[in-house]
Amino acid sequence: MSSLARELFIVPYPNTMNPAKTTWHLLFLLIIAGESVFILPFVLARVFRPTVLQAFGLDNVQLGFCFSVYGIVALGSYLFGGPLADKYPPGKLMAIALWLTALGGLVYASFPPYTMLKILYGYWGFTTIFLFWAPMIKAARIWGGTANQGKAFGFLDGGRGLVGALFGTLGVVVFSFFLTTSMETATVEESSYAFRRVILVSSGIVALVGWLIWIFMKTDQQEEKSVVLEKISPEQIGQVLRLPSVWLLMLIILCAYVGYKVTDVLSLYANEVMGYSQVESAQVGTFLLFARPVVGVMIGILADRTNTTLWLLISFIITFLGALLFATGFMTNASTALFFMSILVVATGVYAARSLYFAVMESGQIPLVLTGTAVGIVSLAGYTPDIFAGPLIGYFLEAAPGIVRHQHVFWMLALFSAVGGVAAFIYHKKFATLTGR
Repeated sequence: MSSLARELFIVPYPNTMNPAKTTWHLLFLLIIAGESVFILPFVLARVFRPTVLQAFGLDNVQLGFCFSVYGIVALGSYLFGGPLADKYPPGKLMAIALWLTALGGLVYASFPPYTMLKILYGYWGFTTIFLFWAPMIKAARIWGGTANQGKAFGFLDGGRGLVGALFGTLGVVVFSFFLTTSMETATVEESSYAFRRVILVSSGIVALVGWLIWIFMKTDQQEEKSVVLEKISPEQIGQVLRLPSVWLLMLIILCAYVGYKVTDVLSLYANEVMGYSQVESAQVGTFLLFARPVVGVMIGILADRTNTTLWLLISFIITFLGALLFATGFMTNASTALFFMSILVVATGVYAARSLYFAVMESGQIPLVLTGTAVGIVSLAGYTPDIFAGPLIGYFLEAAPGIVRHQHVFWMLALFSAVGGVAAFIYHKKFATLTGR
């Protein structure tokens, strides 16, 4: 057997998780909450992008700037919210974040003017990150223990994808129910009326999830004390900053997250290049959401049974190859089956990388008790695509005619996938030999 095969298919050490102590209900709550908090700012825009542009009177660049405002506020929230997650248990922080996010949905449903919409996205940049992101990641890492990090984060991201898919499906059903005419003949007012109902239903569900987290997300008090610090010192922050894995993860997450942002335009590609209707293009977005849980669960199981860092590298290679299918214009006259197969290639690479980039924290020897601080620092750079990816994608989509503008977006994806692959290769070579993971 070759060395590559041994790395992929031989279990380096046995699973050490005690099934009797596995709290599956906590992971289930994390999954539901982990995607619900992003439904309003991101999932609805991904599934209903053509409708959002019409209802709010926006072009792609303007919508991209809304995402940028979100990203700017989120950067500070990552930095200051990370240490907060190392001081307090996650449940209460996450519940409050969900309720505050749901309140923003009421403003969103009023279809505010562009300036107010940017303010709303800034507000969401605070509510979805400051009290939520680092607590969720730390809780998942605690759940995974030493031998199940791939499973923890694969199930988390895959499960979040399933929740997003169910929200997307529910959104399409609600949208179709309240649309009083066919999509082809519907006016902007009729589409906006239906989409407002989608927003309100989504806001109600997000608030309900917050209540479930508040009531049921409780962990053992002794375990909480072992992973909570009374105070985060400058020395501990310096300790995190001196870890090579932290700096590599910044670049890995940045490149992987650009890929995730590009998936936002696949429904628009279906509408503008493949000639799909708005409902059909929304179904393409929903298809992507259903692909995410399948990829997340499969890659999580594979990673724990084999080598997490190697599968992270492979995910970037797959993304790069999928990006080339679209960037080279191969999809111009493609059949429906080939189009969906190509989408699946891109989705497999993108979602696999998302599932694994926090799962390799254990391999990178990042202390569990400082997970929140490390997540905050890594996310500070890793999620900068929230600032620049939206406007850049919007610029490409507005600056050229026809399919050419979409090709530019996928050339960008190919570039970032190549850089991310190099960083993942270095991470694998540096840390896989130290830990076997």
